[in-house]
Amino acid sequence: MRIIIFLFIICCYSCAKKEEAIVFTPISSVTIDEIYSDSTSIRAVEVSNKEVLFAGSNGKYGYFEINTDTISKGANIVPAYFKSKNSGVVDFLEKKPAFRSLANTKDAFFILSIDNPALLYRIHKSTGKIDLVYIEQVEGVFYDTMTFWNDQEGIAMGDPIEEGCLSIIITRNGGASWEKKDCSILPETIEGEAAFAASDTNLKVLGNHTWIVTGGVKSRVLYSPNKGESWKLYDTPILQGSETSGGYSMDFYDESHGIIYGGDYTKPEVAISNIVTTVDGGKTWTTTADNANQGYKSCVQYIPGSNGKELIALGFTGISYSQDGGNQWKEISKEPLLSFRFLNDSVAYAGGRNRLVRLSFHR
Repeated sequence: MRIIIFLFIICCYSCAKKEEAIVFTPISSVTIDEIYSDSTSIRAVEVSNKEVLFAGSNGKYGYFEINTDTISKGANIVPAYFKSKNSGVVDFLEKKPAFRSLANTKDAFFILSIDNPALLYRIHKSTGKIDLVYIEQVEGVFYDTMTFWNDQEGIAMGDPIEEGCLSIIITRNGGASWEKKDCSILPETIEGEAAFAASDTNLKVLGNHTWIVTGGVKSRVLYSPNKGESWKLYDTPILQGSETSGGYSMDFYDESHGIIYGGDYTKPEVAISNIVTTVDGGKTWTTTADNANQGYKSCVQYIPGSNGKELIALGFTGISYSQDGGNQWKEISKEPLLSFRFLNDSVAYAGGRNRLVRLSFHR
């Protein structure tokens, strides 16, 4: 009997050690391939296993279908990244809007402009047909980010206008129509608190859960457990107090573990209180990596399948990598970019000034 118990304990201990022994070979470098070039600043990028989509300034947008085949190029066999593309320009009353928000569903994608008027377009993937599904014309309107919980329900967030709350619009019918939420159901903002349209990543959804990070004079987190029906408000210790400081980007690996990255883009070298993390779903946040990072970044994302340990952050200051949940960072490229999304654990697509690129991470 003692032998059986002893063997059982040894087996349990061995299994536990195996679970803890997951070790990632660190990312050492990144290869950057340009796949699209035009006179547009690209801050909105979405990626799935079938497509890469982007939206930018000067009314421009694009849709690329990913190709997993290979082609012959000289003496080499190389991937043919895309087998088709569809790009265009939106013109509204002889004005070309600046798009910084993009969302993707099975049959369509959506692009949302900043400034007045706010214009939200639905673009059908099969036909390329464009529909204007929402317009908001009021002084001060400025939408920052947009995403979908599923193919029918989506949300977009913008700066406060006059009422003292964020501007939030929601669709429940696949994006055919959108409704603006009344301030009575939203947490009250203070003067100087808004959000940044830097990379379309200050809004995150997982299941029914929704998180929004504000910035400026105050940088806080709004949380909804029920797809925007009710909200709670949580403080963060991230750098804040001026109109250019606060959280610029946020990601969650699961319902508990999340990160906010930002700082002050006018003082990009500041590497104190520009990163905060949570382990309780955003209720409390802790500063991390003080003087152990490369300063301001506009976009941060967890690497898929990394158990919440590996992250990439980028901005006009370059690309950085963390293998320990955001406590330490190292620079892997000085390439200036604005926003990105992962295709898998080794490939991502990123937007920047006048281009869209493919990032291949090497271990």
